[in-house]
Amino acid sequence: MPFLVGHFVRCGLCAKLLVLWLSFVGVTCTGTEHAATATQPAAFSDLLPHFLVEPEDEFIVKNKPVMLTCRSTPATQIYFKCNGEWVHQDDHLIVRTVDPATALPVMEVTIEITRQQVEKIFGLDEYWCQCVAWSTTGTQKSQKAYIRIAYLRKNFEQEPQAKEVALDQEVSLRCHPPEGVPQPEVEWQRNEDVIDPQSDPNFFITADHNLVIKKARLADTGNYTCVAKNIVARRKSNSATVLIYVDGGWSEWSKWSPCGADCAMWRSRECTQPSPGTGGKDCQGLDLQSLNCTSEQCPQTVSGAEDVALYVGMVAVALCLTLLLIIVVLVYRRKKAGLDADVADSSILTTGFQPMGIKPSKPENSHLLTIQPDLTTTTTSYQGTLRARHDATGKFSMTNGPLLDPLPKGSHTLHNGKLNSDPADFVSRLSTQSYFKTLSRDVANTSYGTFNFLGGRLTIPNTGISLLIPPEAIPRGKIYEIYLTVQKKEDLRLPLAGCQTLLSPVVSCGPPGVVLSRPVILSMDQCSDACLDNWAIRLKKQNYEGAWEDVLLMGEELASDPYYCQLEAETCQLFSEQLGTFALVGESLHMGAAKRLRLVLFSDAYCSTLEYNIRVYCMDDTQDVFKEVMQMERQLGGRLIDEPHMLLFKDSYHNLRLSIHDMPQAHWRSKLLAGYQEIPFYHIWNGSQRYLHCTFTLERLSLGTCELTCQLCVWQVEGEGQSFSLDFNIAKDTRAVDSEFLLMDTSATALAGPSAFQIPYLIRQKICSSLDTPCPKGADWRMLAQRLKLERHMSFLASKASPTSAILDLWEAQHFHGGNINQLAAVMADIGKQEAMIFLVSDGEC
Repeated sequence: MPFLVGHFVRCGLCAKLLVLWLSFVGVTCTGTEHAATATQPAAFSDLLPHFLVEPEDEFIVKNKPVMLTCRSTPATQIYFKCNGEWVHQDDHLIVRTVDPATALPVMEVTIEITRQQVEKIFGLDEYWCQCVAWSTTGTQKSQKAYIRIAYLRKNFEQEPQAKEVALDQEVSLRCHPPEGVPQPEVEWQRNEDVIDPQSDPNFFITADHNLVIKKARLADTGNYTCVAKNIVARRKSNSATVLIYVDGGWSEWSKWSPCGADCAMWRSRECTQPSPGTGGKDCQGLDLQSLNCTSEQCPQTVSGAEDVALYVGMVAVALCLTLLLIIVVLVYRRKKAGLDADVADSSILTTGFQPMGIKPSKPENSHLLTIQPDLTTTTTSYQGTLRARHDATGKFSMTNGPLLDPLPKGSHTLHNGKLNSDPADFVSRLSTQSYFKTLSRDVANTSYGTFNFLGGRLTIPNTGISLLIPPEAIPRGKIYEIYLTVQKKEDLRLPLAGCQTLLSPVVSCGPPGVVLSRPVILSMDQCSDACLDNWAIRLKKQNYEGAWEDVLLMGEELASDPYYCQLEAETCQLFSEQLGTFALVGESLHMGAAKRLRLVLFSDAYCSTLEYNIRVYCMDDTQDVFKEVMQMERQLGGRLIDEPHMLLFKDSYHNLRLSIHDMPQAHWRSKLLAGYQEIPFYHIWNGSQRYLHCTFTLERLSLGTCELTCQLCVWQVEGEGQSFSLDFNIAKDTRAVDSEFLLMDTSATALAGPSAFQIPYLIRQKICSSLDTPCPKGADWRMLAQRLKLERHMSFLASKASPTSAILDLWEAQHFHGGNINQLAAVMADIGKQEAMIFLVSDGEC
């Protein structure tokens, strides 16, 4: 039926023929349906339809569709028309009712408009819809409803600027908000408090959003921020500091004083009307005036006794000061003579780090150079299984059974240095255990070693992943075989919901259930913007049953928790008292949250056909994913054609677009039919795939064409973007950037004993014994944490038995490859210089 009506309309037949045809064919409809015609009583046959509800303008926020509604009475048929085209009848949702007051039939029609429909004509014209209602008498059209995609750009076109204004002067702060649809509203804040001109008439907001302070007061000093907001987002400008200063003013002159002994009189004034404040200028001129008296006014004085008393007093004071100085010098020499070697004297640290051929500057600490490491303590021979030596009952286990099979029979030695290990053999042994059958079999991303109480380090090269086992973390008398591996995300499905996204690789270290005396430190990359105001970042751990549990929420850590995480710009350091499988999952708190993506371009190393492919990889900005892509491209014979770029990808529900431009049309053409390629937002945000890529297939018009120049752009819709300027020869690779250049980490995967640490073991013990004891003057572990910029972690460090040891563990984890031991020595020297002043005080004060 609606199809026939549409056919009549398209054929241009008059409405009367339509009405006549409807009078012969009557169909009654009730409820919700997809048909739109009905027979009307004869009493209503002369009424034109009129609209009770007309479609209104709507805004599409993110990807949420909008609904348009039209209601008319009496009407036999209602259809929507959008941008001049009829909406398909199946897309209409129709509800029929009867008006109880007039007994007239009422028809209500609703349609849904999606973001994709609006984007098809975005930039060409505004998207509009209107509904057309028919009755037996004629037709009526509703008003047009315009549907727009709502957005709010990030950058303000003009931001307020800092000002210094004198008291009682007018202040004007300008603000031009970012472009947005709908037009953003603007409010002003002072020190994060909203300014309300109604409650404080001294403020005035102009029509173009500028803030005017009519008469500056001292209380108006503060940080002013312009805030723009609409239904999509809320943006804040940079704060502008307004300083209201007061220039000083002189008071009236006082009366002249009587003539003094020097035959002069004086008068004064003060800079108090007003007093200078908040950076204002002091009063200019003299505050004291003197005038010689006449000879008759000068008093007659007798000199002698008072001057003698003054001189005697000065001599007595000088003698007292000299005596006090002598006492202080004697006390200082006595304390200096009795000082023993301590870390407060920086020569202890620097001496321990100097080569053997260099003599220390202080003779009383020369014994440090003679301390030879006891290498016998770093080598331990044992036979049989992984059990505590001299303790048959002290084996480590978990409820599911033994952790590992016994080591092969024979003698095994823990070496002080690199561990010669066969990862393939270890993985095969490990996979036979029931609990470890889900572990990765990727030998290239697995490392293991055997460790005792001296500790060590495991590293997976070119991934940024390492495990530091501090000294004394493994109880004395026990030997553990520990592994470290990277799990593939597709093998372990993390339960992500809502705005959650994976921010780090999934890392396993074990075996789980081993007893640790101190936390180990797991280091791995993370790809968030490292702003906890934008994220709720949780540490997830896989339990023995394979389920994932939240074990830590960053920013809400407790000292009693077995886990603690330090989040840095590109990495995180996890203190853990238990081994297991871990991952960082972030939940964005608003659209300002962003993930770092690494954009990498590859092409074919050799091209013998007219077609040439450029592959653009979009991956989380972590080294493990980059390593996997590099290895895969090596197998495909690809080559890197430009340095990787970093892109901040925001939680704005906008897709990622890629396009190629500025190719020489005389030699090249793109085989892409559309203007750009697009990767959906959720494919990137949920992190279920380790890397995504798009391929641009180009075609050269001649086999002799080898030079390629073009611009390749990658950007997030309504967000940031990056561009690659390519100019190279496809027949030969002369570029400096190569896969070998980017993968240079050839360090040992396992180090045991002192060779795994930069700070010598004996020096470390000396530092801890010196700085762990609290000092009221602050020259203890707290100052060391402050100098190493660890103030945020004071509560966590204070909960440890040895805070200094935890600080040095963290320093070792952060600086193993690029650490400068001299910088740490300089920090200790600085602390030593400050603590040297303590020796002038009695022993009981520190």
